[in-house]
Amino acid sequence: MAKPSSKSVSTKSGAPRINIGISDKDRAAIAQGLSRLLADTYTLYLTTHNFHWNVTGPMFNTLHTMFMAQYTELWNAVDPVAERIRSLGHVAPGSYAQFGQLTSLPDVPAQPPKATEMIRILVEGHEAVARTARELFPLADKASDEPTADLLTQRLTVHEQTAWMLRSLLED
Repeated sequence: MAKPSSKSVSTKSGAPRINIGISDKDRAAIAQGLSRLLADTYTLYLTTHNFHWNVTGPMFNTLHTMFMAQYTELWNAVDPVAERIRSLGHVAPGSYAQFGQLTSLPDVPAQPPKATEMIRILVEGHEAVARTARELFPLADKASDEPTADLLTQRLTVHEQTAWMLRSLLED
């Protein structure tokens, strides 16, 4: 890794250049990966919230409550991801168009599926978000970006555990 200069050079705005020990190139690549994680997280949040509103059937009460806990957790997760992007000196995406381009998840079905299909979609969604987070680890490690690695570890724990819990509902 290239050693950033210890000299603080001002930008056009007069603010000092970012000098946190991570090269500009690595900060940009990490921010791009985090932008994909943010888009996946937000897309999964929207899907989960939609399923909370539209679930029906014998498991309604259980799933309605479970989906609320899950979309609340996802909603609370987007801010730390976006703020990490900003800490790296980049703009966090925030439009539906940007999220649509960045996400690896499909959009929620226009017609709400049956409850078991909702569960299956959410399992696949949590696993996809986990893969997105995991793909960023080598870059964060190479750049010695411990705050990003810590954030990724926290997100992986949530997504893998949630996928397991949802998957268990589908077993006979």
